[in-house]
Amino acid sequence: MCNMVQSSSNQSSSKPEVKGDLKYDSKVIQKIVGIALSDIKGLLTVNGGFFSNIADKIVNSDDVTSGVNVEVGKKQVAVDIEIVAEYGVDITKLYDQIKEKIQEKVKEMTGLDTVEVNVTVVDIKTKEQHEKDSVSLQDRITGAANDTKDKISDQKDKAQDKVEEKKKESKESRVK
Repeated sequence: MCNMVQSSSNQSSSKPEVKGDLKYDSKVIQKIVGIALSDIKGLLTVNGGFFSNIADKIVNSDDVTSGVNVEVGKKQVAVDIEIVAEYGVDITKLYDQIKEKIQEKVKEMTGLDTVEVNVTVVDIKTKEQHEKDSVSLQDRITGAANDTKDKISDQKDKAQDKVEEKKKESKESRVK
C-alpha cells in the first residue's frame, strides 16, 4: 500500500508570528560607539575619568568602552563622552564628525535612533604629548626588563669569550 500526501492549496502559507523582544545591553552600545570613534582624525582619546586613566597608566588597556556612557531605550540611545582633542583641530567640526559617526554606526548595527550625543572636551594635547602620556607602567617595566635581558646577554657573551681565551692559554702552556 502506498501512502500519498496531498497538499491543499487553500491552506495559509504564512508562518505564525514569533513574539519576543530584542534588547541591547548598554555595554554593546558603548562598544559600537568606542570602535566607531577609533578612526576619527583629531580625536586623541575618549577620557575614562580619573580611575580609568590611572588604570591605563599602570596596564595597557584596549577597553573601547572606557569613557563612553550610554542610556539605551527600546528605540533610542543617548550618549555622553569626554574626549581629549588634538591641538589645532577645529573642535566644532570634530564634534559634528563624532555625532555623525555615532549616529551612523548605532543605526546601522542596531536600528536604534541616536537622539543625543553630549561631548565634553576635557583636555587638548599635541600628538606627541598624547603618545608620551600614553606610555603605561607596564610598557616601562617591559622596556626595562628587555634592557636588562640585553645587558645580561652581553655580559654572558663576554664571560664566554673570556673562558674561551683562558682555555686557549691553558692549552698552550701545557704543550710546551
